[in-house]
Amino acid sequence: MKVTKTLIATAVCLGLVSGVVTAKVSPEEAAKLGKSLTPMGSEKAGNADGTIPEWTGGITQPPAGYKVGDFHLDPFADDKVKLTITAANYEQYKDKLTDGQLALFKAYPKTFKMDIYVTRRSASYPQHVYDATKANATRAELVQGGNGMKNAAVGVPFPIPQNGLEIVWNHIVRYRGESVTRYTGQVTPLRDGSYTLVKFQDQLDQHYAKKGTKPEDLESSNILFYFKQWVTAPARLSGTALLVHETLDQIKKPRQAWTYNTGQRRVRRAPNVAYDAPGTAADGLRTTDDFDMFNGAPDRYNWKLIGKREIYIPYNTYKLHSDSVKYADIVQPNHINQDLVRYELHRVWVVEANLKSGTRHQYKKRVFYIDEDSWQIALTDTYDTQDELWRVGMSHALNYYEVPTLWSTLEVYHDLKSGRYLALGLDNEDEIYDFSAELTKKDFTPAALQRAGKK
Repeated sequence: MKVTKTLIATAVCLGLVSGVVTAKVSPEEAAKLGKSLTPMGSEKAGNADGTIPEWTGGITQPPAGYKVGDFHLDPFADDKVKLTITAANYEQYKDKLTDGQLALFKAYPKTFKMDIYVTRRSASYPQHVYDATKANATRAELVQGGNGMKNAAVGVPFPIPQNGLEIVWNHIVRYRGESVTRYTGQVTPLRDGSYTLVKFQDQLDQHYAKKGTKPEDLESSNILFYFKQWVTAPARLSGTALLVHETLDQIKKPRQAWTYNTGQRRVRRAPNVAYDAPGTAADGLRTTDDFDMFNGAPDRYNWKLIGKREIYIPYNTYKLHSDSVKYADIVQPNHINQDLVRYELHRVWVVEANLKSGTRHQYKKRVFYIDEDSWQIALTDTYDTQDELWRVGMSHALNYYEVPTLWSTLEVYHDLKSGRYLALGLDNEDEIYDFSAELTKKDFTPAALQRAGKK
């Protein structure tokens, strides 16, 4: 009997970790979407004590006075701070904090704090994304041991997830508009707060998310999205450029990447732009697959679904995103200016990734906290090969209500070993994201990369 129980437990564990369990849910289960579940798969109801409200549609129209192209007005500007968590009182709120957040209170006891606001479940998406999500629920499947998927397009593939790997795929392909141009900045401050601003221009064309895309179109092209990025400042880095073709089935065909180096004035294939290769101009403070909180092939880890928790995460961070704020107001020693950060209590999925035996990565274990309403990874705790907590990631999200979509405006990676951090996505002094960009496959060729690098 003991052996039988062990075998059953092992089988369940393999289902949770490897992602080989059939993902499709029954029509009866899928019918909960838009009823007891939101159209994206989160619990529609609030929590028992009312600190998390019911989801009632999120932001369905922009605030009065907003025009597309403006920085986003704060729809919750009148909200007041409910409580402030500091090094002096964080023990009272440990059940609503992650190990990474606790580590930041301990590392920076004099300055790190969290201002907690009323929870606003602001995430919302176009109706065709909701419709596609419901269709995906009864047909989407993982393939190749979870390193790809099929029978999904446009919407969330696994709105009623059965395991951790499905949740990670929901994050990877979550809706962020179709074609987007971004102008952003990155800083890696020294301990005294001094920094050099690195500026990027990004172009993202999401083949998966384009309205009308069918699963068979994706399986034929094997392309999820195209991504092109080039450095525009400082002068010594200007022109350095990167091109990525992200594949749907990464066993069938791995990610294709190219780089342009201004010194060599040529485009080169870059097969190592993946996993734990250093992030662009990141001073060793993040890996390639840290970008967007996690990206790329999930094949080096076993993925385990821990369950759900209610925790305080950055949310509706319009104040941090405002064009009335300067970069110098945000960037401070040890961490960004916490006066500008809004934290709210939300339900998150907790997924743990453990490095597979025989594979290599700087991170032995990673814990992801994924917002149930948007599938955006909100927080990450990453551990080194000695099982020590090493880095803490935070995604500061808001609703880009002209789309609409909930997406990060700033990603911050705290390195506990060096006492430094990296902030990626600064846009307060630049142009706002352009979700109306008209991009085609021709914009994402090696020749287009070379042209971008020469600008």
